[in-house]
Parts: sequence; structure tokens; C-alpha cells
Amino acid sequence: MYCLRFLRKKKLTSLSTLSFVTLTKHQTFTQTYDHNNVIASNKLIANYVRSGDVDSALRVFDNMTVKSTITWNSILAAFAKKHGNFEHARQLFEKIPEPNTVSYNIMLACYWHHFGIHNARGFFDRMPVKDIASWNTLISGYTQVGMMDEARRLFEVMPEKNCVTWSAMVSGYVACGNLDAAVECFYAAPMRSVITWTAMITGYMKFGRVELAERLFHEMCLKTLVTWNAMIAGYVDNGRAEDGLKLFKTMLETGVKPNNLSLTSVLLGCSDLSALQLGKQVHQLVCKSPLSRDTTAVTSLISMYSKCGDLKDSWQLFVQIPRKDVVTWNAMISGYAQHGAGEKALHLFDEMKRENMKPDWITFVAVLLACNHTGLVDLAIQYFNSMVRDFGIKTRPEHYACMVDLLGRAGRLSEAVDMIKGMPFKPHPAIFGTLLGACRIHKNLHMAEFAAKNLLELDPTSATGYVQLANVYAAQNKWEHVARIRKSMKENNVVKSPGYSWIEINNVVHEFRSSDRLHSELVSIHEKLNKLEKKMKLAGYVPDLEFALHDVGEELKEQLLLWHSEKLAIAFGLLKVPLGVPIRVFKNLRVCGDCHSAIKYISAIEGREIIVRDTTRFHHFKDGFCSCSDYW
Repeated sequence: MYCLRFLRKKKLTSLSTLSFVTLTKHQTFTQTYDHNNVIASNKLIANYVRSGDVDSALRVFDNMTVKSTITWNSILAAFAKKHGNFEHARQLFEKIPEPNTVSYNIMLACYWHHFGIHNARGFFDRMPVKDIASWNTLISGYTQVGMMDEARRLFEVMPEKNCVTWSAMVSGYVACGNLDAAVECFYAAPMRSVITWTAMITGYMKFGRVELAERLFHEMCLKTLVTWNAMIAGYVDNGRAEDGLKLFKTMLETGVKPNNLSLTSVLLGCSDLSALQLGKQVHQLVCKSPLSRDTTAVTSLISMYSKCGDLKDSWQLFVQIPRKDVVTWNAMISGYAQHGAGEKALHLFDEMKRENMKPDWITFVAVLLACNHTGLVDLAIQYFNSMVRDFGIKTRPEHYACMVDLLGRAGRLSEAVDMIKGMPFKPHPAIFGTLLGACRIHKNLHMAEFAAKNLLELDPTSATGYVQLANVYAAQNKWEHVARIRKSMKENNVVKSPGYSWIEINNVVHEFRSSDRLHSELVSIHEKLNKLEKKMKLAGYVPDLEFALHDVGEELKEQLLLWHSEKLAIAFGLLKVPLGVPIRVFKNLRVCGDCHSAIKYISAIEGREIIVRDTTRFHHFKDGFCSCSDYW
């Protein structure tokens, strides 16, 4: 499965062989070809330029007795591409006996890449000859730096337009966030290339207009890999990872080979769905491709395994990467932090610094998260202060959210409020949502009302504010307050996102909601839970009715607790997952206190390892204990 080391050795052998063969061919060719043969010399220069060997190209150029404008343009292009060689390119350009439009276009691109769009515009205005490529180069330059007004003015006076022109305008408007202008330009285009269609699909996906993107995709006669990637990434970014994975399978069936971007999007989708088996299949694809040597692709695999609850495979991949970048370190540190292995995460952070790898703001989010999940409050405060002082990293809302969560979990609610008040920017709703969650844990009604008030002022449509406050009231049996909040939600058209859990069995994701009545094997699941409940009670389990958030009798409350979505998913896993294989369940909300207690009993009674990922972290249940030590 882990193919990196093998492929690295194979790569070194192949490269040495390739170098010898290439060198031999070069020596043979340069010894035999005629320096007076302009066509042969031009081909040789072009090959050298294409491979990035400018010195060899220049040697051939200097040995030529006769040079055509094509010769000059080829060597000019070599200098234009090479960073820091603008002056050489300019001097060479001035020596061209008869520069043509191609010569001027190469220098135009050179001005743009070395000195920016304003200098490129100056050169463009001085050009004695221009063709459609000249105009496209400048328009593309304007769109890439977001100067759409200038691009539009140039576009309108352009004597002739082609697909490249229209594609540049559509892409520019999409990048600048002007979807209406992009749509107008797309439908006004008399000709559309695959690039134009793909740019519009990207725009629709960027603004959440998934159905319109789908319609364009299905209308396209010809699709490139870039088009498929735009759709797959768009699905994943818009919370429709399942559709993205289905499309990826369709893409493979049509014979289109994925690249780095394809696999990165698919792995992100696997992470979102916690589809470990499919993620492993994607891993096999990576192993069979050159991407096995690509740090970005392997880092995506590390992240996928961590988010799917398989930290062992994450680590094995991590140690095989010879040169790790900051993203790779962040992925592994975050993985340990999410799984509650705070000590390992912090040890890895220290190792990262010893390797002279400079941490970034994401690194510190992971470090603070590691402290959070292990209750290391004072150490987290030290890291938070050192971030600016020792590393020059500006604090961001994500860092403050971690600190508020950490202080809140520790019961230091007043300090959490002071942290919010001391933020150098306006608090976002999630900050108060985090504080509200801590208030529920510590049953602080006064602080909960303060947090909910601020949250709903910032985001009146937030279901979190209403639901969390209602839960605090329900835990204290203040049912009239709960009823008032639910009435307010209805009046304000606020819809609560339902809680659900899911488990992957044989490449199929099974989803459960509390009191589920739709699953085809519900009878067997209920039978399993009823038997488990009797065994749990004999072992000392007492249902925590505080988490049955309904004003009903105790017997019905117990039944409602037994049918929580995570318990249904675990029971199904016990029926389907072979002995010796961990049961992995995922939940879109925080696991409730009663379920957490019950799963500890289930792990001991059934002798199974149960891994549950909720919105805060991973919980590893085994032999009646949880890795979080009941701190989450």
C-alpha cells in the first residue's frame, strides 16, 4: 500500500538512465548536425528551450552562421521565460534584424511577467504591429490582476476577438466575484471553447449555483480534465461530496485519467463523508501514478486518513515523505490534535521547529487545538502569546475561537468573555456559538443568555443560537422558555439542521437520524439496542435524561435516548463490521453526554473498538474507556 519508498528508488534509477541517454544523444547530434542548416538548428534550439536548457540552446544559437527570425524568437522566448533575464531578453530583442509580431508578443509577455501590467501596457502602446495574441496577452494580464474595467475597455476596442479573448473575460469576472457580468459575457460570446465553458462552470460553483453548473456540464459536447475537476471540486466545496465522488467514478469510467487536482478534491470529499474505503481506493490510484512522488497529493492522503479515523496510516505516510513542507507538518499535527493525542501533536510541533520549518497560522490553530483537547490551558496561553512575539504571525479569528473554546471547556467562562472583548477585530458569530456551547456544558444560564443574545444580533438566522440556548433551558427543565424559543424560531423562519450520524459499510455510507424510521434494517438495529440496554444497565449504566430534550415522561425519554443517531449507527456497525475491525461512526453535531457514557459501556460489553468523530474531535472507545478522558 505504501509505495513511496519503492517509487523513489525506481525514480532515481530511471533518472540516471535518462540522463545518460540524453547526454549521449546530445553529444552525437551536436557532433553531426550542420550549423548552416537553419531548420535543424531551429528544431534543436526549440527542444532545448522546451526542456529548460537555455545554456545549450544558446550554444547552438551562437554557432549558427545563418539565423532566421524564428531562430531569434526561439532564443528570445528562452530568456523571456527565465526569471531575472529581462535585460538579456531586451538586448537580444534589439539585435533582431527583422522583428515580427511574434517577437513583439514575446517581449510584451516579458514586460508583464517582470514589471507588471502597467509597464506591459506601455510597451503594448509602443508596438508597431499587433495581432490578436497581443491584445489577448494584455487583456489576460488585466483580468489576472483584477483590473476588469481596464480589461473591458481594451476588450471593447479590440478589432478582432477569439475564444481566448472571451474566456479571459469570463474567467476574470468569475475571479473578481462578478457573476452577473461573467454570465452576460458568456452568453454574448459568438464562440466558446472548452476553457470558456469551464470558466463559467467554475463561476456557478463558486457562487453556489450548482444546478446551473450541472446544466452547462451536461450541455458540453467536449470535456477536458479541467472541466471534470471544476465540477468535482465544485460539488465538494458546496457540501455535495457524494455527488463529487459519483462524478469522479464516472470520469474514470469514461477513460479520463485524474491528476493532482482531481485526487485532492476527491480525497477532500472522502474526508467530508468519512468514506475510508473509497479513500483507500484513491490511494491505490495515487500509488500507480507519478503523483505518488507529489508532496501535495500525499499530504492530502495524510489528511484523508486522519479525518476518516485512521491515524496509523496517516503516520506511516508522513514518515515516508523525504521532504516535508509546512502543509504536510500541519496535516499530521492537526490529525494528532483531532484525535486527542495532544502530547504527540506538541512533540511533532517541536520536531518541526528543530527541522527549521517555519510554522504558519494554520500550525498554531492545530497546536492550540491539541492543547484544547488535552486541557492544557496555561500552555495554550503561552503558545498564543508566542505566536506574535516569537514568530511574527498575526492572530486570526480561528486562533481566538480555539482560545475561547479552550477556556470555556475548562470552565473559565469569564476569561473566555474577556478574550472575546480583547479581540482586535469584530467577533464573528461562531465565537459566540463556541461560548454558548461551553455554557451548556457548565450549565451557566446567565452566560448562555449573554452569548445567545450576541450571536443572534450578529446572525439572526443562526439556528445554533436558538437551539443551544433551548438546550440549556431544557437541561434545567425550563420548558416554557424552550417553547418560547421554538416559537421564535418558527416566526423568524429559522430551520434547525437535523443531527445525524453515518457509517461506511462495504463502500456504502449508511445515514441515521434520531428515532430513524427509514433504514431497511431498523428492526434488527432496535433488537440489538434493546439487548445492549439490558446488559448496560446490569453493568451500571444509568440513562442521563438531561439529554432527552423533550418535555415527556421518563420512560419515553429513555427510549428517545436509546434511539439517538450515533447509537443506531453503532448498533448497525456491530451487526455488520467483522470482529477485530474498528467500528467508525461520524456525527455532524457534538456527541451527547448520554451517548458518550453508553458507548463506553458498549465497547466493554462487546469487546470492540469504537471510533466516533463529532464536530469537536475523535473519540476512541475501548474496554470501557474513551481517549478523551471525558474531557471534550
